[in-house]
Amino acid sequence: MKIENQKVATLIYEMFVQGEDGKDEVMETATLERPLIYCHGEGMMLPAFEAAMLGKDVDDSFDFVITPDQAYGDYDEQGVMTLDKKLFYNGDNEFDTERVYEGAIVPMNTTDGQIINAQVVEITDDKVTIDLNHPLAGETLHFVGKVVDVRDVTPGELKALRHRGGCGGCKGSCDSCGSGDEGCGSGCGSCCQ
Repeated sequence: MKIENQKVATLIYEMFVQGEDGKDEVMETATLERPLIYCHGEGMMLPAFEAAMLGKDVDDSFDFVITPDQAYGDYDEQGVMTLDKKLFYNGDNEFDTERVYEGAIVPMNTTDGQIINAQVVEITDDKVTIDLNHPLAGETLHFVGKVVDVRDVTPGELKALRHRGGCGGCKGSCDSCGSGDEGCGSGCGSCCQ
């Protein structure tokens, strides 16, 4: 069976990015114990990733590069902002040290109400600097790996993928835990996590 739309693909791979010394460094690894499992054609992966995987079969190897313009774009210096520390106060009117620390990913609201993730870069006495760029912005991604399995997506998995609440992946369907649709409730519940 080949990878095509509405097929569940299981992959092992290493993803490399170019390090400061000019050499490729491993940024991410998917192993047999913790493989990448995704539904092809459902928007779970970058379009360029899916294009490179289309037509691959079980035991096929792959080695391809995705440039920044095909991945997460160029790094934008304007995506780094310094904000008033009071924006990060908790319900007790104190700075939220539990959730806001250097390196933390925090949700931020845009002016039009969308929620986006930002990385905390620096914290001073009265300011917090955040970076709205994707962590891989500006990076060329190099994938080397192998297809471990390809199978049809089940109706339950497909429903979970397309569910507005977003269960987050093929392996996150209610059918996988045996509870059926009733077990999901209105927010997918714990069976789909």
